[in-house]
Amino acid sequence: MFIRVLITNRRTTYSPIHRINCQKTATYFKTIDQNIKKIILLCLIHSNESMYEALQQLDPIKINFSASGMHAINIILSFIMFGVALGIKPAEFKTLIKQPKSLILGLISQVIALPLVTFIVIIALNNYITPTVAMGMILVASCPGGNISNFMSSLSKANTELSVGLTATTTLLATITTPFNFAFWGGLYVNFISKHAKHMLQPLEIDNGQMFETVFILLGIPLVIGIFFSHYFPKITEKLKKPIQILSIVFFIAMVVMAFANNFDLFLKYIFYIFIIVLVHNFLALATGFSIASIFKLPNADRRTLTIETGIQNSGLGLVLLFNPKIFPPELALGGMLFITAWWGIWHIISGLSLSLYWNKIEPK
Repeated sequence: MFIRVLITNRRTTYSPIHRINCQKTATYFKTIDQNIKKIILLCLIHSNESMYEALQQLDPIKINFSASGMHAINIILSFIMFGVALGIKPAEFKTLIKQPKSLILGLISQVIALPLVTFIVIIALNNYITPTVAMGMILVASCPGGNISNFMSSLSKANTELSVGLTATTTLLATITTPFNFAFWGGLYVNFISKHAKHMLQPLEIDNGQMFETVFILLGIPLVIGIFFSHYFPKITEKLKKPIQILSIVFFIAMVVMAFANNFDLFLKYIFYIFIIVLVHNFLALATGFSIASIFKLPNADRRTLTIETGIQNSGLGLVLLFNPKIFPPELALGGMLFITAWWGIWHIISGLSLSLYWNKIEPK
């Protein structure tokens, strides 16, 4: 696992205090890694067939919203992205452009490394997870940074400017990277699984043009409006930022509730397996960001930022894409994708805040 990389690459020319802080963080990840292994062991005490069959029970769930329901979901995501944009000031990018190393590594971590790690994980878990669960993991990994990562970076005493820059950049790039990564890694997975269990596949033809249009409208437009609002109404923006961050979390939970309104019993029945999968996936996402930052010896504050930005994904966008009948036809059985994407959005709040509170007690050096 990635934890081994970050443990063996702790050598640095920074101060002893800096090394101690890095070692504390590495130990934190190592402890979590050991706990995850114990949980997985408990999970796999059951046969792999029982886990696979349990996850299969999720697939028959159809995602079918009314027009009014879809409009509500789209408005919620647009509001969330508007809130993200309020924290973006173009002037902050000047520093990042002058010292682009951390920004470039952050983009590599999110856009390239995370989808790659996700693909490796789903191949390793091939006997335990269904194709729709695997595709849900790929969809989440293809999404840009999450809307609460900036707050978490601030709480964890990380480089907040870098966090805002990465969130803004990955969100703007998402019109290209999200459809591309989902199509590329999803295509590789389909080709892999079809050689081993072709009977498990169902037709899944994604309209990349429609996905691009949806991402552009729901992310690009609110982002631009929010940046202009922040620039021309700075005083109002300062008053609105915190309430909107809180409302964004509440609204996202509302999205999840709407998604599971008719399938809550199934959610409770099979949450254990979904919890394990998302726990492992999210841990590896966090570890990926920390490992890349450690390997390239970024400052401690930047390491924290890359860790959080890679582990906090905009799964709300993933849900909206799943709800769009022009992208994922309602007749497709995509319950596994729905469960993974929705639970990721809940869990990354818990994991991200836990890590942020831990780092809040340690001064970066």
